[in-house]
Amino acid sequence: MDEVKYPVLTEKSIRLLERNQYTFNVDSQSNKTKIKNWIEHFFDVKVIAMNSYRLPEKGGKRGSMIVHPIRCKRMIITLRTGDSIPLFSEQ
Repeated sequence: MDEVKYPVLTEKSIRLLERNQYTFNVDSQSNKTKIKNWIEHFFDVKVIAMNSYRLPEKGGKRGSMIVHPIRCKRMIITLRTGDSIPLFSEQ
């Protein structure tokens, strides 16, 4: 599925792991329902809540033109207590 691009590992997302919240970058056109269904079926977990936000634009200059790269959405996904996503499990 091209809608979920990759998990995000930043200082904030690592802190959120303690509260059973996982962060993913997703396609800017995707919606919460599609992402929730995909996460629940692919990882066999129960999603309790989802928050999404768009990353800020970072403009660049190429010659005399100002360009804006394609942005993506970031989703913070809260899982049911006891569930975890294997990508982040401690082994």
